[in-house]
Amino acid sequence: MNEVLRQLHERKSVRVYEDRPVEPEVKRAILEAAIQAPTAGNMALYTILDITDPEKKGLLAKSCDDQPFIAKAPMVLVFCADYRRWYDVFCKYVDDVRKPDMGDLFLAEADALIAAQNAVVAAHSLGLGSCYIGDITENYEYHKQLLNLPKYVVPAAMLCFGYPTEQQLRRPKPPRHPVEALVHENGYCLEKSARMPQMLGIQQEKSGEELEDYIRRFCRRKWNSDFSVEMSRSCTEMVGDWCER
Repeated sequence: MNEVLRQLHERKSVRVYEDRPVEPEVKRAILEAAIQAPTAGNMALYTILDITDPEKKGLLAKSCDDQPFIAKAPMVLVFCADYRRWYDVFCKYVDDVRKPDMGDLFLAEADALIAAQNAVVAAHSLGLGSCYIGDITENYEYHKQLLNLPKYVVPAAMLCFGYPTEQQLRRPKPPRHPVEALVHENGYCLEKSARMPQMLGIQQEKSGEELEDYIRRFCRRKWNSDFSVEMSRSCTEMVGDWCER
């Protein structure tokens, strides 16, 4: 296994960091790596917000499902899907310009998330831990105001970074699903998809629960949770705001 593959296999989410800042040159290297990510037509349909204000980090910690470690993270980046720059320049130089729509939102979201993953990989290679915060897509109206987001700019992902504590370095990475469970050849295989209960075997065995109990608990914690309902509501509002529907 080469060094790149080894680092991809060993990277895990880190939520506890040493009390030390991320050096400016390290932050710069991570941002430069993010911008090297693949992007549709080399348009870079995203903007990265570098959250340095402690008060703003504290507010994000509360609005993103009450996670105090966000406020303590030495480095916080919000990756936004952004069609504002291109739309403004098109309107300046082109007579007939359509407004951004659903497909443009999806494309910009993809650009932002690919850049975010580049940042994650770069950070790990430099000895930093990171954690995705999907809750940034909740409370859309609040986050739009807090981050001063104009029309056609929406949050796609938030990342916390910092040097992991020794305990975090020793903590084992949760097992991932096997390739055979997630890769379908030439098209979607419903028969393979129906084997989902068997695929959950590793996690279920680790929990010590019966499979049915594990699935019920997981459904309550993730699918039927208040934050999941709010995320769906917020994303619906976000799409409606972007597409003016």
